[in-house]
Amino acid sequence: MGRRNMNKMMAQVQQMQQQMQQAQEELAKETVTASAGGGVVKATVTGSQELVSIEIDPEAIDPDDVEMLQDMVLAAVNEAMTSSQELASKKLGGITGGLGDLGIPGMPGL
Repeated sequence: MGRRNMNKMMAQVQQMQQQMQQAQEELAKETVTASAGGGVVKATVTGSQELVSIEIDPEAIDPDDVEMLQDMVLAAVNEAMTSSQELASKKLGGITGGLGDLGIPGMPGL
């Protein structure tokens, strides 16, 4: 690999690092919300996978059936986390997809 190609590769890697950092900062500000039980439980997660809120409708609180409420909270959080991961994948995938043109043998896409 010639010096020119190495310099090009280093510049592309540095640019990608800057784009990744900016995208991660933007993801931390974005949120997704998911619900369970017909909307009685809602979970909100940032694009950086941080659970920021859980809302529970008082109607969902049944002291005789705590297990159902726990299941709804779990379902809402899991759905919100999945949505958050999809958001991150969309935002970050476009950045890392450009590595294929670096010409590194045996490393398509990276």
